[in-house]
Amino acid sequence: MPSDEQKVRKRSVRIAGHRTSVSLEDAFWTELTRIADARGQSINALIAAIDAGRGGNLSSAVRVFILNDVRNAKAD
Repeated sequence: MPSDEQKVRKRSVRIAGHRTSVSLEDAFWTELTRIADARGQSINALIAAIDAGRGGNLSSAVRVFILNDVRNAKAD
């Protein structure tokens, strides 16, 4: 059985005035929350920014965004 961090949960968010859902593992959601807090943004605002620049699946775009943020933090 997967640990809590590995469980995929579907969460509702509001982007451009409409509701959609994002399916993320808890570990990714925790990192997304940390990034939003560090930037002084709401989760919805951050996901909307990610959505504006994506080419594929929103959940995948969020994961790649988080991965790049972690990689950039390590490089500093």
